[in-house]
Amino acid sequence: MIIEFSDRPGRHERHLQRRHNNPLFSLPPRSVNTERLVEAGHKDDVERETFLEGFRQLVKEAAALKPNEDAEVILSLKERLDKAYEESACLGGDLAPVQEAIRRLVAVIMAAVRKGAGNDALAHRELDDEEQARAAHFELLATPLVADLLHPETLITPEELVPTLLSADRNALAAALTLFDDDQIAMMVRDARRLLVKVELAGHDVAAPRARLAQMVTRSEGLTPAQMKSMDTDSNG
Repeated sequence: MIIEFSDRPGRHERHLQRRHNNPLFSLPPRSVNTERLVEAGHKDDVERETFLEGFRQLVKEAAALKPNEDAEVILSLKERLDKAYEESACLGGDLAPVQEAIRRLVAVIMAAVRKGAGNDALAHRELDDEEQARAAHFELLATPLVADLLHPETLITPEELVPTLLSADRNALAAALTLFDDDQIAMMVRDARRLLVKVELAGHDVAAPRARLAQMVTRSEGLTPAQMKSMDTDSNG
C-alpha cells in the first residue's frame, strides 16, 4: 500500500512520517496505515482551524487598542502573540502570511512599549535584549522539529526522543540540540549508541543515523557549529 503524506503536514502527520517504516522507532519497523494517516490529518485540520479562529480574535484586540491603553493589556497581548507564533510553527499548510502578520503586530506593540519607556536607558536595553531573543526564538521555530519539541503537548515522548533526533537531517538536528544542555546530550549520545547497535544487529542500514550520532557527539564535546559541519561533511564523504 502506497501512503501519500502531505507536502506541508501538521505535527500529528509529521510524527507519523518520522515513525513510518523506521527501525529506530520499532523492530521490526511498522508502517503507517491509511486510517491513522486520515486521523492525523483530521487532528491537524482541527488544530489549524482552532488556531486561525483565535488569531483572528487577537487581530481584533490589537486593532481595538487605544493610544493610552493600559500597559498590562498591551503586554498581555504581546505575550499571547508570541505564543500564537509558537503554535503556528507546528501547524500544517502555509502559515507564512499569518506569521508575518504576528511579527508586524508585535513590532507595533514593542514600539508603543518603547515610547512608554521614555528616556529610560536601562528599559531600552532590556527591550533590545528581548527583541533579539524573540528573533532568535522565531528563527529556531522555522525548524518543524524544534516547534514539535517545544509544543506544550508534544507528541515526541521521552522514549521517542533519541529515535526522532537520529531520524532528523543535519540542520534540523543542529537546531534541536540547542534546546538541550551538555548533560542531556551526553545521555542521548549514550542511548543513541545502544539503539544503533540493536538496529544494526537486526540487519538495518544505520549509516545516516550514525552521522547524526557523530553530530551529537561533536556537539557534546563543545565543538563549534562550523567544526561540526566540517566533520559531518567529511563523514558523508
